[in-house]
Amino acid sequence: MPTITAFENSPDRGKGHARDMRVRWAFEEVGQPYDVRLLSFAAMKQPAHLALHPFGQIPTYEDGDLTLFESGAIVLHIAERQDGLLPKDANARARAIAWMFAALATVEPPIVELTMAMLFERDKGWYAERLPMLHDRVRVRLGELSRHISEADWLDGAFSAGDLMMVTVLRRLNTSGLLDEFPDIAAYVARGEARPAFRRAFDAQLAVFNAASRP
Repeated sequence: MPTITAFENSPDRGKGHARDMRVRWAFEEVGQPYDVRLLSFAAMKQPAHLALHPFGQIPTYEDGDLTLFESGAIVLHIAERQDGLLPKDANARARAIAWMFAALATVEPPIVELTMAMLFERDKGWYAERLPMLHDRVRVRLGELSRHISEADWLDGAFSAGDLMMVTVLRRLNTSGLLDEFPDIAAYVARGEARPAFRRAFDAQLAVFNAASRP
């Protein structure tokens, strides 16, 4: 059974933004049982974990003699091994993988930059001046994505690993108000969150936070 690592006490306070959520969701979509090894922040920087993830982050994936890090690589590995997240048609499969890369390399960076600024830079003198620029960078990507999605349910035909990655990236904006400006994207995210596999993954991650929060 594959084993992944996750936060012992997630800094997102159970909102499902930690990147092990992507891997949990992928497992649930393909019906693969898995184990979770919980780590403290201190343990993530110890040699044992650094041997699995050179940057001392989560998640990692272990199955037999294979160890992987980076959530995108792990989700792609799961999707390639089991049915349910990549189309059978070779061209459609390639496009789904392209959307995985688009989520991580094109859409996520300005969203992470915005959320990190909102979390850690509020006390800086230049925060108020910088914030509109960060919002606009995200709006550019949301506008481009909105034109592609239009009235479609998913990015390219049926739900795929590309959608899984894109929805998890976009969910970081749930409390920002920016998704309200793009109703089609908000509806797209809601469709992803309504999937039974998503709910199972979210509940599993939330249960870890709730257990860690009890006295």
